[in-house]
Amino acid sequence: MVSILDARENRSRDRPVPVESEIMVTHPGLDETARDFRQDIFENRTCRTILRAMKQHRSILDEIVEHKRRELEERMASCPLAVLQAKVESGSSPRDFLAALRRDPGEPVRVLAEIKAASPSRGTIQGEIDPAAIAKAYESAGAAALSVLTDWKYFSGTGAHLIQARAATGLPTLRKDFTIHEYQVWEARTIGADAILLMAQILEQEEIERFLSLTHQLGMTALVEGHEPEEIDLILRTGARLIGVNNRDFRTMKTDIETTIRLREHIPKNRIVVSQSGISDQSQVKRLAEAGVDAIQVGTSLMEGGDPGGRLRALRL
Repeated sequence: MVSILDARENRSRDRPVPVESEIMVTHPGLDETARDFRQDIFENRTCRTILRAMKQHRSILDEIVEHKRRELEERMASCPLAVLQAKVESGSSPRDFLAALRRDPGEPVRVLAEIKAASPSRGTIQGEIDPAAIAKAYESAGAAALSVLTDWKYFSGTGAHLIQARAATGLPTLRKDFTIHEYQVWEARTIGADAILLMAQILEQEEIERFLSLTHQLGMTALVEGHEPEEIDLILRTGARLIGVNNRDFRTMKTDIETTIRLREHIPKNRIVVSQSGISDQSQVKRLAEAGVDAIQVGTSLMEGGDPGGRLRALRL
């Protein structure tokens, strides 16, 4: 799969060298860089300078996907797909993740409680974590489902964290990782995941549809997320029933729950909607509930402070 950055670079090579005014319009935010290379405009160095500047301004998602691709090559070499498929055949049946997050009229917003030790935006949240203990605390505090990070480099997560958390409770569990290949869908089922995350920010429609089909074949659910209106439109075209609206803009790393509130209006009522990222107090939860959100995905604000169960109780309406 070609990454967002690769696609941009390929398109850049096919375009004529832009004049300065076009550079400023096409690449807002690069004004300072543009001033530095004004003299390059007529010296055949412009395209190389633009690409170098774009790489400096790419989002954390581009970096994560690039690393994930290399990581996958190593895992696929050490454990072939056929081995994973054999493990799935002998595994247990998935729990119903979709039903856990469905909110009936009059019910409070469901909570998808997340287990994470670190994140790119916060760095280390907890040095050492006990996934089983955290999962039990979340369950007793009223969580509807669990989300467990399994990416090591950026979130200090592992597949073992998911296995331990799921075994400790009866809650359906999402494997939160950056899915870019069908191998990861099979892998998720082998470690006991009941659901996976698919991101419209890094996947094409055809890829989402293909991964959705495999996910359903394996009895799992897919939470398909987006941030921009066009990403939500793409998700709706795939037929996904569980839609996440990520309040985080990965270009700036800032969060704003207004993102969910704006986009919820454009999502059919028969889809289950999860608001993700940047949720830390009851006033936000109330606003999201009033907007018609079914569930919220919360991690950092629960994991900070060493009492995830207590923080979840304080957050729930």
